[in-house]
Amino acid sequence: MHATGVEAIIERAGIARKSFYNNFASKDELVLAYIESRHREWLEIHHQRTLNTSSPDGRVLAVFDAYIDHASGAFAHGFRGCGLLNAAAELPAGSPGRAAVREHKAEVEAILRSTLEERLPASASAALAEHLFLLLEGAVARAGLEGSAARLHSARKIASSLLAAS
Repeated sequence: MHATGVEAIIERAGIARKSFYNNFASKDELVLAYIESRHREWLEIHHQRTLNTSSPDGRVLAVFDAYIDHASGAFAHGFRGCGLLNAAAELPAGSPGRAAVREHKAEVEAILRSTLEERLPASASAALAEHLFLLLEGAVARAGLEGSAARLHSARKIASSLLAAS
């Protein structure tokens, strides 16, 4: 992202310069719009997954399922792990884009925590939510490296075992 200029984006998109600037004041705004769009996309996938379960454990596993669904749709296009983290890696500290990625990640962990609070005390739910979130993030990274959802499926099984043990 950092090495790609606005001119290259305009050329690749096949749009007029004016069209770009009518929609985005800068490349940073375009990046932020991308991050926000991906966040909304994931939230919708997660929402669809939660429609089929009412149990807290099922809703926790729906987070893993949403990541599996999201990644599985991208393998044919060269899935390289979390697109938001990949974008954040190229953005300067303190940028609005990095802040948006942090907010997305915090929201995913908060979804896990609030769901776990339905069955565990607050301190235990916060700790387990953090463990599950880090498990999920590691699985996404490995899935991106390996080009396979196998690590995500393994992470879901581990999450299910952790839920059963808590």
